[in-house]
Amino acid sequence: MARLEPDSDSNPPTEQDVAVYERLFPMLQAAHREMSELSKKRQDGIVNSLKIRNVNRLLKDLKGIIEKDPSKDYVELLDEEELPQNSDVVLLLSQWQAALQQYKRRHYGRESSHDPERWFTVENPRTSSSGSPY
Repeated sequence: MARLEPDSDSNPPTEQDVAVYERLFPMLQAAHREMSELSKKRQDGIVNSLKIRNVNRLLKDLKGIIEKDPSKDYVELLDEEELPQNSDVVLLLSQWQAALQQYKRRHYGRESSHDPERWFTVENPRTSSSGSPY
């Protein structure tokens, strides 16, 4: 069944948040794919500090988007002091992907079956308050 509108949730993103999300989410997916491949080869291998810094830079910007979202309590940055294993990074990046996908589901959709899908933002909020979220 097609989703018609997001859950009625407070704290919609700004247009700037959406731009950051759209720019960085594919990078998060690429990092997850890369770390998954490394983990398949050597699950207990330690991730080097350069990779940790690069991934954390990405995650810090994404964390700014979900700072008012409940999912923020279930994601964290990588520990730069105690370098994690490949499998730990894969798990953490999977959690980030899930949190960000949930965030998008809450703030992206259609107002009616005739409307195109779009982000519901502070600047361009949902105009109707009725209807099913599915």
